[in-house]
This record gives sequence, C-alpha cells and structure tokens, in this order.
Amino acid sequence: MSLTGIVLGVINVAIVVAILLLIGAIILWFCSWMSLNVPAQVQKGYIIVVALIGLYMLVALVAGIPTVRIVSFLGGPGVPPVLRLA
Repeated sequence: MSLTGIVLGVINVAIVVAILLLIGAIILWFCSWMSLNVPAQVQKGYIIVVALIGLYMLVALVAGIPTVRIVSFLGGPGVPPVLRLA
C-alpha cells in the first residue's frame, strides 16, 4: 500500500469518527431539547464505542483487511442468489 493510500485511509477513518460523534451530539441536543437527561455514563459509553470503531478501522487499514461491507442494493455482488432481485 502506498503512502497516499494510507493517508486517504486515515482521513476516511477521521471522517467516519467525526460523523458518528456529530450524530451523537445531535441526538444529545435533541434529548436536551425534549428535556430528557442522558446520563454521563451513556455519553462516555457512546464515545468509547465510537473510539473502538475508529480503532478497528485503523487496524483494518494497517492489516489490509476489509471493513464491514454495506450492500445498498439487493442484487449486488456478495448477495446470496436466494436474496437477489431479478
């Protein structure tokens, strides 16, 4: 893997972590707007989960293994023939 690929991979991991933290902040803002208190332990737990996802993505980048593959259209590669749409 080239240096450019590693840099782009690290940028990708940073973007994913930032988006997940932004989603958590929006949920926290919505809960506070609805006057629902989210305990600090739940907030810390969410941050730990996001950090573990980022760590997994970094390890997958260094080791060269694929991360979770998301198939957005049934019938794409990797979908069993039973589930494919004709």
